[in-house]
Amino acid sequence: MNQKNRLTLYILLALVLGVVLGYAINVSAPNPAAFAEYMSLVTTLFLRLIKMIIAPLVFSTLVVGIAKMGDAKEVGRIGAKALGWFVLASIMSLSLGLILVNLFRPGDAMVAHLPPAGAVSGIVTSSLTLKEFVTHLVPSSIVDGMAKNEILQIVIFSLFFGTAAAAVGARANPMIEAIDGVAHVMLKVTGYVMNLAPIAVLAAVSGIIAKSGIGILSTYGIFMGEFYIAIGVLWVALTIAGFLFLGPRVFALLREVREPTILAFSTASSEAAFPKTLEGLERFGVRNRIAAFVLPIGYSFNLDGSMMYCTFATVFIAQAYGIEMSLSTQLTMMLVLMLTSKGMAGVPRASLVVIAATLGQFNIPEAGLLLLLGIDHFLDMARSATNVIGNAIATAVVAKWEGELSDPGAVEPATSPLK
Repeated sequence: MNQKNRLTLYILLALVLGVVLGYAINVSAPNPAAFAEYMSLVTTLFLRLIKMIIAPLVFSTLVVGIAKMGDAKEVGRIGAKALGWFVLASIMSLSLGLILVNLFRPGDAMVAHLPPAGAVSGIVTSSLTLKEFVTHLVPSSIVDGMAKNEILQIVIFSLFFGTAAAAVGARANPMIEAIDGVAHVMLKVTGYVMNLAPIAVLAAVSGIIAKSGIGILSTYGIFMGEFYIAIGVLWVALTIAGFLFLGPRVFALLREVREPTILAFSTASSEAAFPKTLEGLERFGVRNRIAAFVLPIGYSFNLDGSMMYCTFATVFIAQAYGIEMSLSTQLTMMLVLMLTSKGMAGVPRASLVVIAATLGQFNIPEAGLLLLLGIDHFLDMARSATNVIGNAIATAVVAKWEGELSDPGAVEPATSPLK
């Protein structure tokens, strides 16, 4: 068994052990909340280690990729193709969410569990206006953007930096080689951090089960089950879309990103899976300059699972409060979510902020979010894994369009020098 498969196995075992341990603590320990608090420290440390990697990895790989393209027109062409796919995937995700939530109507079963309409969810909804989003695109300081792990801001700066480096020509080559070296070092650091993933998964799952009990899965079982069915339908739709462009190789791609998908599912953070997704795409045959360019942009513009959840959860809350939304209102909401969902960080509970803002715009009680807070971790697991799948397929398709998708036997592994 190679190292990649061994780590995947360990993560799966940690997931199962986490459920068993969490249940045992919940039914036998005098203070399971304290155990959950200690476990959250382990999870937090792991996620902070991941965030420590993200900024230098995105910056270095993206700058090197753009600089080696050498042509601003080429950058613009690839970016336009990526954004075109992202828009189509967003429409598909949001539409599927609307169709399936209206078909399943999970909110009808939650009337008995409704919180008072005036209750406060505690979710801060500021900074989600169009003006705030547009001004947030450009960092006032790249150091500040990196310190806060603002992926979209890092991408914007890297686009300018890489394009300028390509325009300078030979004089920038030593600097590009140095940044290329940074990318290699960060990939090695990624390997070190990922060895801790099974421990983090065990801590995350056992902590949430210990605190909330296994019963939380049955109390909201109908809603969770129907949402997972919806996610499954989205996976099938994304795979079919990928098959149309990649053919049978799309299944090989899904195998290559199996490990980061499981990691995203276990930690409820698609951001945690970013480094491994990048490696998996390179093993699949996507040239590094394409993967390093498209994948970071996808983390801001192509969160398919999160977007489906936004429409699914918003209409679910409206149903629970007996608010019937007309087709035109739901389509308007979908267009609003097309804008407000862009730039969502791939971190836990980012979707709740977008949903909270959307509820206010359509006069749906914000207190309905309290229906979701207890189970949001389990819902986030599904949408985070979906974000990884969606971005992997998007990147591979763009590489195919650009003629930059080679046979995996002809490319070097991700830990080799970037090409």
